[in-house]
Amino acid sequence: MLSKSQIQFVKSLKLKKFREEHNLFIAEGVKMVKELLNSAIVVKQIYATSDFFRNNIINNAIERFEIKENELERISILTTPNEVVAICEIPKHDLNIDSLMDKLTLVLDDIKDPGNLGTIIRMADWFGIETIICSTETAEIYNPKVVQATMGSISRIKVHYTDLPSFFEQQSSNKKQPIFGALLEGENIYTQPLSANGFIIIGNESKGISEMLYPIITNKISIPSFSHFTNSNGEAESLNAAVATAVICSEFRRRA
Repeated sequence: MLSKSQIQFVKSLKLKKFREEHNLFIAEGVKMVKELLNSAIVVKQIYATSDFFRNNIINNAIERFEIKENELERISILTTPNEVVAICEIPKHDLNIDSLMDKLTLVLDDIKDPGNLGTIIRMADWFGIETIICSTETAEIYNPKVVQATMGSISRIKVHYTDLPSFFEQQSSNKKQPIFGALLEGENIYTQPLSANGFIIIGNESKGISEMLYPIITNKISIPSFSHFTNSNGEAESLNAAVATAVICSEFRRRA
């Protein structure tokens, strides 16, 4: 049976200040936790039902707590709790610009929605993009909603937070790489030359890319709308940030 202090501790990790204080984050669900157990992420504790422990082999170094379904509901953030909650150590990743040479890197400029960020991380994993650079105002990667939306890809993608203008100023002093910016006024991505390396900037869901980043963009690209073929009264709204990222990454990889 979970103690009051255990319940309070797990629930506290839903808040950023306690994640930072303890250097821990929370993850839920069988698929998610199994992905983390098989990754370089350090899993510190597992709170799970007897079914989970019966069906999975857990390293003895991990602290284990067998709990009832009603106890799982008390610590879960999910509408429908799924067998297991894991407490994991937040990994440390050093940002080395030289390591980004000859690779595609996603740059997220103030992506606020946790679901969008988690989905973009999952997309990056699918398209073989190892690193994501985020502005300091982008949603926090260890927000439980972000973690769940990654569906385990959080264990494979390195995500860094930095001041983007300063980062690109530093990058310009090294080997120059193309910087692609997804803009409504950009050129048709299907007709523009693309490269197998460089940076792809995705802007805020409603405001797009910050104007202060415009001068550093070397290639302005956009995804054209085809809604005029079926809708004579106008065009659809701009694409969701995560959907746009998927389309852009797919086109880059198709031509790589």
